[in-house]
Amino acid sequence: MRNVITSTMGTCHKRSVVAIFMLVLLLSACGDDDSGSVAPNNEPSSSSVIPGSDPESGNSVKSSNSSADEEKFSSAESSSSVMPQSSEDLQSSSSKKQESSSSIESSSSSANNVDCSALLEEEKENGKWSWDIPKECRFNPNIDYGTMTDERDGKVYRTVKIGNQVWMAENLNYSDSSTTPSLKGKCWCYNREPKNCDVTGRLYTWAAAIDSVKLANDADNPLDCGSDKICGLSDTVQGICPPGWHLPSYAEWDTLVLALGGRFNVAVGTLLKSQSGWDKGSGNGTDAFGFCALPAGISDVNTGFAPSGEFKYGGNETNFWSSTEEDDEEESYSAVCMNLYTSDGGPFRELKNAGISVRCLKN
Repeated sequence: MRNVITSTMGTCHKRSVVAIFMLVLLLSACGDDDSGSVAPNNEPSSSSVIPGSDPESGNSVKSSNSSADEEKFSSAESSSSVMPQSSEDLQSSSSKKQESSSSIESSSSSANNVDCSALLEEEKENGKWSWDIPKECRFNPNIDYGTMTDERDGKVYRTVKIGNQVWMAENLNYSDSSTTPSLKGKCWCYNREPKNCDVTGRLYTWAAAIDSVKLANDADNPLDCGSDKICGLSDTVQGICPPGWHLPSYAEWDTLVLALGGRFNVAVGTLLKSQSGWDKGSGNGTDAFGFCALPAGISDVNTGFAPSGEFKYGGNETNFWSSTEEDDEEESYSAVCMNLYTSDGGPFRELKNAGISVRCLKN
């Protein structure tokens, strides 16, 4: 096109003026086409969706089903969608999106914009544990937590290193009884309220905690474990913990206690308990190491004491299963757990049929 216009300008001055004018118009038109062009299968950026936006708001339209198209748009950190103009921009945008996703995964309530301070202050005035406060409001803000994802259901848990051990900093909330039959009829949310599991995890019988069905079906070393049987667990027991983690023995709980200052340290309970939520009778802790033990209570559903209330001690007490049994035949119906009530903490004998919390320890 430019060659044709140039030859015309050499033959006629008047035509050259017109040609120049036409050239300007053509170049202007070409510039408009470039700025408004859209790659195949893409919609203009003005109608693109910011990742994480509400598809029901009516203000955004899904731009494409292809992952390649989605990567061309900026992460939810940006208030507007911008298409990167270079490979460096594209990589930067993709990196920000991954960082944003990681941040969201590490805190399940990050999108709720909860005013923790107001909720905790109201609870403090009432002097009574509230199930309505998200667990994220309970963590010690001065602790640098890690995270782990349970590959079985995608749930994300905070983790903390204390001494040489890495613990989950919150209670297990795994409930897939189709994959793990040991859980059928042997785990509950406090007061049978599903929302309570989001705060303190589930309450498990000891048989559920050790995954007794899996142990019984072990081809090499089948073990018959029940509420009134001593099955003699000696090796590390994964139980219902995620792969790479296991149900701690009481010896491992004792190792934690030693890391806190010793088994005769009467402040063990205070050091492990959360800084808020505990009723006045038992008192809050300092949560100095980030363990964040919440007063999850227990379940009496299968113990024979249900007439006095299926669930009790919520706000006052918490217990955590160990894989350790009482070695006395007369005590075959009980196992050892870690008990936290007031400022102290230590071993406690609990009925295997009781429902209590589970904390997993990294292998």
